[in-house]
Amino acid sequence: MKLKSTVLKKIKRALSAAVIAAAVCIPQGLVSAAELSDRDNPELQRVEPFQVFDNLYYVGAKWVSAWLYVTDQGLILIDSLYGDLTDLAIENIRTLGFDPNDISYLIVTHAHYDHVGGARRFQDEFGAVVMMTETDWQMTTEPAIYQEYPTPIRHLAANDGSTLTLGREQLQFFETPGHTPGVLSLAFTVYDDGYPREAFMFGGVGLNFSGVERTESYINSVERLQKMRGIEVNIPNHESTAGVFARNERLKNRKEGEPHPFVDPDTYYTWLEELLAAAEEKLVQERAAGNP
Repeated sequence: MKLKSTVLKKIKRALSAAVIAAAVCIPQGLVSAAELSDRDNPELQRVEPFQVFDNLYYVGAKWVSAWLYVTDQGLILIDSLYGDLTDLAIENIRTLGFDPNDISYLIVTHAHYDHVGGARRFQDEFGAVVMMTETDWQMTTEPAIYQEYPTPIRHLAANDGSTLTLGREQLQFFETPGHTPGVLSLAFTVYDDGYPREAFMFGGVGLNFSGVERTESYINSVERLQKMRGIEVNIPNHESTAGVFARNERLKNRKEGEPHPFVDPDTYYTWLEELLAAAEEKLVQERAAGNP
C-alpha cells in the first residue's frame, strides 16, 4: 500500500532528518533550557487524541508518544509519559470515552523518564500492572538518566519471545537492547475496519548513548528487526520517527477505498536501513574514540 507521493516524500524527509539527528530522546545536555521547558509544558505539548485503527488510539503528547490498545477484556497502555504530561495522557484516554481504571497493563518500552515517568501514577491511581524488561526494571532502581521520576513498584518482567494475552488479543515481546540495555519492542495486530494488519513498535530508536558494546547491541537489534518480515505498520514511541501526525492528517481525509496511511511496509523497512546505517557510522566513531 502506498501513500500519495507528495505526502510520502514529506514523511520520508522527516524520518531521514530524525535518523540523522538522532532526534529521539535527545539528552538534556544537548538542548536549551527553553526547549526542555517547552517539552515539559503540558499546554504546549497538548495533542487531541485520535483513533488510528479500530483498536489503537494515540493518547500521547507532541514530542513523546503514548498509545492505547483496546481489547474486549480491558485496555493496554503503551508508555506513560511523565510529570504533567501524564495528566495529558489520562485526559486523552477519558476524552476518547475510555476509563483509565480499565487499564489492565502498562507496557513500558524503556526506562527513560519520558516513557516510564508516569508509571507509578498509573499503578497508584488506576491499579495498572506495569511490564518492562528485567534489565530496565533494574534501571529504575538506579539514578535516573536525564530527569528524575517516581520509582514504579516492581511488577512483571517481559522476557524476549514471551507474550501477553488479554481477551482475544495477543502481544509478543522482543528485547532489543541499545538505546537502553533492555529496550522492549512489541508486535501486535491492529484492525482497519475489521481487516487485520501486523504492527510493530521498536521500543528504543535514539543513538544518544555511548560505547562500542552498546552500539553493537543496537546494530544487532536492528538487524534482527530487518529479518522479521511481514510488518505492515510502524507504531513509534516518538511520533517524529514515523510521521504520525502527518499520517493522521491523511487518515482524516481518507476516502472509501483508499489505502490506510499507516499501512506502509516499504517505508518501515527503509527506515530500518537508515537506522542501521546511522548506527554503523556511530560504531566507527565509538571505536575511534576508544569507548568500550
